[in-house]
Parts: sequence; C-alpha cells; structure tokens
Amino acid sequence: MQTDISSPSVSKGALWTGRVMSVLPALFMLFDGAMKLVKPHFVVEKTLELGYSENVIIPLGVILLTATVLYVVPRTSVLGAILLTGYLGGAVDCHVHHQDTAFEMLFPVVFGALIWGGLVLRNPRLRSLVF
Repeated sequence: MQTDISSPSVSKGALWTGRVMSVLPALFMLFDGAMKLVKPHFVVEKTLELGYSENVIIPLGVILLTATVLYVVPRTSVLGAILLTGYLGGAVDCHVHHQDTAFEMLFPVVFGALIWGGLVLRNPRLRSLVF
C-alpha cells in the first residue's frame, strides 16, 4: 500500500515574493558573516564598542555563515531560520543592553520577520502550519 504524501501548492506570486524576502536578509547575513571573518577595522572597533572581545568576531562569523547557509538550502531552511532567529535575538539584546537607538534595536527584528515571512511564503508545509 502506497500513500501519497503531498504538500499544498504555493502560487507563483507567493513563491517569488518569498524568495525575494528570503534573499535580501540572506545576502546581508552572508556579507556580515564574511566581514566578521575578514575583520576590517570598523568591525573590530564596533565589536569592542559593544563590549565584546576581539576574539569572538571570527566564531560569530562562522556561526552566522553556517546558519545562513542552512537557511538558504531548502532542505535545512527551517533549522537555519531557527538558528538565525537566535542570532538576531542576541543582536537585539546586545543593542538594548548598549542603549543604542531604536533603529539599531529594531533592525535585527525586521530581518527576523523577513526571514520567517519569506520562509512561510515559499515553504508550503510550513505555510499550512501557520495558516
């Protein structure tokens, strides 16, 4: 006996909107992770200003790049989104603790919304759980 496990389809408009919503934060995260590996002066300076040691920059870059790659790969995209949510939550906490501007505090929140919004629009199984 064979069972047909099919997932609901996604319209082309929702699929492309989800892809665009997913690509924008993914590109930014890849760029940010790469900059942490390269460690230009302004990255080191901002990290120290936020109260972190310089030796955490490369591990943060590796974590960010790994989570972003997991997010971009369709099979592991939900795990990547969960890991990126944790990373972005830490960024919000860091900016709140540092008493930065509202923009700096909300920037990671907007990226988290784009990550999950894009994923829900392009993943029919996740969409069926949410709606």
